[in-house]
Amino acid sequence: MKIVLIGQGGHSKVIKDIILSAEENEIAAYLDDKFSELMTVDQSITGPTEAAADLISYWGDVKFIIAIGSNSVRKKMKERLNLPDEYYATVIHRTACISDSAIIGRGTVIMPNAVVNADSQIGNHAIINSCAVIEHDNCIGDYTHISPNATLAGNVIVEEGAHIGSGATVIPGKTIRQWAVIGAGATVINDVPQYRTAVGVPAKVLRKEGEVLVNISTKKNLPLAASYERK
Repeated sequence: MKIVLIGQGGHSKVIKDIILSAEENEIAAYLDDKFSELMTVDQSITGPTEAAADLISYWGDVKFIIAIGSNSVRKKMKERLNLPDEYYATVIHRTACISDSAIIGRGTVIMPNAVVNADSQIGNHAIINSCAVIEHDNCIGDYTHISPNATLAGNVIVEEGAHIGSGATVIPGKTIRQWAVIGAGATVINDVPQYRTAVGVPAKVLRKEGEVLVNISTKKNLPLAASYERK
C-alpha cells in the first residue's frame, strides 16, 4: 500500500515503523500543518494537510492514516479532511494477535504485541497500543485509545473518544462511556459516565465539589453507542 501519514509527532514515528515493517508498504508522503506547501525533503514528500486531495488526484490509489495521538484532535482532523472512509488504511503490526472473527475499522492502528480476541469489534480511527489486550466480545468505539498494557476483559464496551490509560484493567461487562478517561493503572469495576475521569484501585470517578454522581449501572434505559449496542 501507498500510505500518507497525517501528523508528524511522536505517535507518527511508531505508525511509520509499523507501516514499514511490511515490505509491500511504502510511505508516500507526510502531511502536517507545520508545512506550508508540497515539497521533497530528503527523498520524502511533505506538505500541509490540505494537500490530501491533491495527492489523491495525483496518485489515485493512495491511503491515509491520521497519525495523531489525541482522540479529539484525530476526530477533528477526520472531519476537516472530509475524505470518504475508503481512503483510510487499517494498519496492524505483524506481531499483533488478531482473531479471525474480530472486526477492525478503517483508519485504526494496532501496535506491536497487541491482542484482539474473538468477536471483538474495533471502530474507526482507534488506537490499540503496544501489548494491549482486548478480550472476547469487546466493542471499542471510534476515536478511542487503548494505551500500552491495558487489559479489557470480556464483553466490555468503550464508547467513542474514550481513553484507557497505560496498564489499566476493566473487568468483564463494564461500559466506559464516550470521551471518558481511565487513569493509568486503574482497575475499573463499575461503569464510567461520559466525559468523566476515573482513577485508582478500584477506580473512582473524580467529581467537582458539591457534585452528586449517579451510578449509571443502575440506569436501565441509557442508550449505548448505536453501532456497538450489545445484543
